[in-house]
Amino acid sequence: MAWAPSYATAEELKAYTRIPDGNDDAQLDLAISAASRAVDRFCNRQFGLVAAAEARYYTPRFDRKRRKWVVEHDDLMTITGLVVMADLGDDGTYESEVDNYALRPVNAAAKSRPWTFLVVQPASTTIPVADEASVEITAKWGWSAVPDPVKQATILQASRLLKRRDAPFGVAGSPDAGSEIRLLAKVDPDVAVVLNPYIRWWGAA
Repeated sequence: MAWAPSYATAEELKAYTRIPDGNDDAQLDLAISAASRAVDRFCNRQFGLVAAAEARYYTPRFDRKRRKWVVEHDDLMTITGLVVMADLGDDGTYESEVDNYALRPVNAAAKSRPWTFLVVQPASTTIPVADEASVEITAKWGWSAVPDPVKQATILQASRLLKRRDAPFGVAGSPDAGSEIRLLAKVDPDVAVVLNPYIRWWGAA
């Protein structure tokens, strides 16, 4: 898997839409790709996984309720390759390791959900500062697997995009038959219902 991949395949979409041949495979691939990115935008996150640990940069904040420093970061489901460093001199050099922290939410792993922030414990030999991008986290970012609801939502949204080619003015069906529907410029309402539990609210740590 890769970062921000397609969450379903053309074959899965073909089976869902009951397309019997391969004449539309190119369009199916495009629809799946576009639907996957629509899912990302709706959820404010992606569901892929980087191939190897990589460094990313974040700005810590002091949580007065916890009385500890908090660093909100991208989705993370494995501690493989995880290293947290801090730039204490605001010089772009991340020379000090944050060696005592807790990944949160507490029950994320038990619920097959990602950690989205870490809390620096007072016992850490390095305490971060509030400078912009002063914390460097090296990790294998992303989800270990695409959740089934995300896959289903992608297929449903992709099928809606396929319908759009037969509705150049954004309206499908027939008003005479009472089947007219407007293809709005947003995700399908059923897709929204399926994806709602996966929306990430940044800054909510």
